[in-house]
Parts: sequence; structure tokens; C-alpha cells
Amino acid sequence: MSGLLGTSSSAAALLNSRSISSSSSSSKSAIRSFNPGQSQGRRFYGGIGVPLRKGRSHFSISNVATEISPAQEKAQKLSKENQRPVYPFAAIVGQDEMKLCLLLNVIDPKIGGVMIMGDRGTGKSTTVRSLVDLLPEITVVAADPFNSDPEDPESMGMEVREKLIKGEQLPTIKTKINMVDLPLGATEDRVCGTIDIEKALTEGVKAFEPGLLAKANRGILYVDEVNLLDDHLVDVLLDSAASGWNTVEREGISISHPARFILIGSGNPEEGELRPQLLDRFGMHAQVGTVRDAELRVKIVEERSRFDKNPKEFRETYNAEQEKLQEQITAARSCLSAVQIDHELRVKISKVCAELNVDGLRGDIVTNRAAKALAALKGRDQVTSEDIAVVIPNCLRHRLRKDPLESIDSGLLVIEKFYEVFS
Repeated sequence: MSGLLGTSSSAAALLNSRSISSSSSSSKSAIRSFNPGQSQGRRFYGGIGVPLRKGRSHFSISNVATEISPAQEKAQKLSKENQRPVYPFAAIVGQDEMKLCLLLNVIDPKIGGVMIMGDRGTGKSTTVRSLVDLLPEITVVAADPFNSDPEDPESMGMEVREKLIKGEQLPTIKTKINMVDLPLGATEDRVCGTIDIEKALTEGVKAFEPGLLAKANRGILYVDEVNLLDDHLVDVLLDSAASGWNTVEREGISISHPARFILIGSGNPEEGELRPQLLDRFGMHAQVGTVRDAELRVKIVEERSRFDKNPKEFRETYNAEQEKLQEQITAARSCLSAVQIDHELRVKISKVCAELNVDGLRGDIVTNRAAKALAALKGRDQVTSEDIAVVIPNCLRHRLRKDPLESIDSGLLVIEKFYEVFS
């Protein structure tokens, strides 16, 4: 990667493949800024200058919030310290399937997220939000609204790319992976980003204000009650999840930025099913049931009462377990690339998918990735059939075609086929 970034010609070729174009707006546009008396040599896209033909007018486009003042940094730090306490992940009782799916996605974000469906009041939202404490740190370009990766051009915003082409030094900082909540009532402008009309009218520039997808880049996007999300927002998520980029078309301009995130959704099946094309975008699917054991139910109630009474003291009792789990995740992420899976096991995974009539190849890819992540979590560098047996129901359950006359759970169908093929 360092060789790629150090070669200006190859970097330019790669970076130019993701250009941001601007289309000519109509004469009625209220936020166009013409400068006929000034230099007409360049047009600016998100702070990036592109040569223009002589004699043509231009307008400028800039990003909002690309610079963070010391006062803003201090305010962000104070808000993090004073934010509401989160229930510790290590204190969650039961729900092992859901917890495992979440951990595997943190270890390997390319698994593609997890969909959690289950009864109301079973701790779905609490478990997902408790994941915040365990998220590892990543390196990002300082004061960049897109959390750009300084070593990966595909995860860079356009301004950072331009600086890289010019050979400028990129200041970097370490920060925790973001978890962004997408509320059901969010507008498309808030999710995708929009043009700052006030800045355009007062300063004569088309200023792009990043939305939640920009904030979620290289992080986690969590949608609670995802089956109740409006269809137009579902389409936006589908497009961004598939391409890894978000394109905003507003007021005669087109701006693109990276939007690579882990999509986590939760919902209650009683409130409606999810659209199949969105369900397939989730790498894994976890089913959560109500705990029936009386002793476990009592333990859950007691733990929750302790947390509500004194959250800080309760969290401190689980510090050691939280740190141990965080170290385990960090070690698994570092050794993930060394984990191998035999060709014979790959063939058997694909055979299971084929015999279950799974559409497409996402099931094969996700099962391979999840099995590797599980082996890394256990500290091994070789995938076994036991690893595949654990993850394959969560990877294929939601990809099977629904049969209204079928009474058996789809997860059991996957397990039966697994043992039939692997035996």
C-alpha cells in the first residue's frame, strides 16, 4: 500500500477513477455564484480544483465541518465523558447467538452486518448499543468529516485524495469506530447529506453538509425497528451498502463520498417482514427468543436493577471482563489475515448453498468470512468444520426462499443440510 501511495502516477490514476462531477444547473438556480471577472482556470469540487477551458465561468463547492476548532474538540470530549452510561456487553445474560454475530462483524466488517429479529423486550437494542465499549480504534485523517483512511484511497474523501495527489502530509489521529443511530423519522437529506443553502446565499459557494452516511463511514450504522423504515430510505441504504459510496444530487451538482459501514438492524417480526432485497444485504441473521428459564430471568432482572441504581459502579464491576474481551477482539482482528480454510471445506460450504437453492453467491462468501472470523476469535489459524457448523445457520437462514406451507424453521433446514453434506 505504501508503494501505491508513494507513486504519484498510479495514485492519480486510481484516485481519478472516483471523480465528483458537476452538472450545469438551470438559470433559475438561486445559489450559483458566477465570477466572470476573476480567474477562470479551475472549477472546485469539495475543495478540489479541476482545470476548465479558458473564458468559462465557474462556481465553487466546499465541504462544511471539514475543520474542527479546539473548542469543538473540547466540547466533543466533554460530551463523551458526560454521555449516558451504556450497559456493559459482558453483563448481557444469554442471547449467545446475537452476541456472537455482533462480535464476528466487529472482527471482520466485510461480513456485511447482522439483522437481529426477535420478541420485544429481549434486549436487542441494549446489546447492540453495549457494543460501543468494545469497538477497536482506527486511524483516520484529522478534521475529516468522512473518517478517511490515510492508507486506503477507496475510503478517502475527495479533499483528502487531492491532498494525497499533491504530496501533502496527512495529519492522522486514533479514534474509536463510530456507531451511528439512524432514527426512523430521519429525512433523506439528513441521511445522505445536503447543500447548505444559507452558506450558498451568504458566501456564494455551494457547500455540502455531510449526513449520517458520511459519519458512519468505516463504522457501524444501526437501525432499530428496521422493518418500519420508509421505503425511500431503504433504497438509499441498499445503494450505499452495495457500492460503498454515497452520491448526493442536489441543486445541479453531484457529490460522492465513501460510505462503507457495517449495517446492523433489529426488529420485531410481529410488526412486519423486511423486504427480501434488503434482508439479503445483511451478512448474518440472528434470532432472539424470550428466556424461559426462571433462574435466568431472575438474574437478568437483578442485574438490570443494579445498573439502574448505580450505572457507574455496575460498569466498574465488569471492567476486567470488558478489557479481556476487547483484547481478544483486537488480537483476532490482527491475526484474521493469517487464518486459512481448506479447499475441501470451501467446496462443502458451496454444496450446502447450492442444495438449499440459495440465490446468488453472498451466502458462500459470508459463510467463509464468518468461519474465519470465528477461528480468529478462538485464537486459531485454521478453520474447522465445527466453526462452519456454528456460523452457517446465521449466514444462510435469511437467504432461503420462503415456503408458506413449510412449518420447520429455516435455521433447522440449514443445519440438517450441513450435517448431510459434511458427514
